[in-house]
Amino acid sequence: MSNNTAPQQNPALLSEQRGSVLILTNNNPSARNALSLGFYQALPSTLAAAQEDPSIAAIVLTGAGDFFCSGGDLNQLKIRRELPTEQRGESLEGLHTLIRAIRHCNKPVIAAIEGGAAGAGMSLAFACDMVVAARDAIFSVAYIKVGLTPDGGITQFLSEILSRHVLIEFSLTGDRIGSERLHALGALNRMTERGGALNEAIALAERLAQGPQRATARIKKLCQKAYENDFETQMMQEAVYMVESQGDNESAEGIAAFLEKRQANFSALRGK
Repeated sequence: MSNNTAPQQNPALLSEQRGSVLILTNNNPSARNALSLGFYQALPSTLAAAQEDPSIAAIVLTGAGDFFCSGGDLNQLKIRRELPTEQRGESLEGLHTLIRAIRHCNKPVIAAIEGGAAGAGMSLAFACDMVVAARDAIFSVAYIKVGLTPDGGITQFLSEILSRHVLIEFSLTGDRIGSERLHALGALNRMTERGGALNEAIALAERLAQGPQRATARIKKLCQKAYENDFETQMMQEAVYMVESQGDNESAEGIAAFLEKRQANFSALRGK
């Protein structure tokens, strides 16, 4: 992936690198960026390549046009109803592979949301490490409205943020939830005026990109595991990562910069 390039003309996933930030765009605007086969295929491999590219330090995920993602394609879901149970399960793995690719990415992934996110689109958004949304964006755990149950990890993601009562409300009603309410509940990192989500997400990504990459990856893993580990297990993992970090040249640079009263230059250590 070249630096500071125009978007690559991938029909399902547009990719553009600005400095150390990779911007990935779900490109299906005529269907409000419903998840497409091309997107399922492109995103995991693109994230895997980004993990190995030292010139990329943070990633922004967004949707083309004025909507983040409307979720799964109901026409495809209608077809899948006719499949045997085992094949329906196999088809669902496409979505879960996407979600795992985001969660397991060793670089921070930030969702930039205009318009809204519904169903699997909401799963996609909250799989990211941070969420930036326009003030007028609308979210919905919409599955109940078509007789389906949530997938893509959304109940897990929301359970880390919301009370049980609110999680059940959102899941059983499928109501449209505004950014204002989600922000008040602590589910959004930043809220912007309409049209400002992408720029705000890029600015946040650029700030993260200035930090130490290996320490960032360790911290991301610690934060994810904190919701499932018991206290002693989490402290042991913190100790493992602290020992690793102390021996890393990132901490040598960070500590030296602090003592010398200068700005740390972690970007010079990428790939080293």
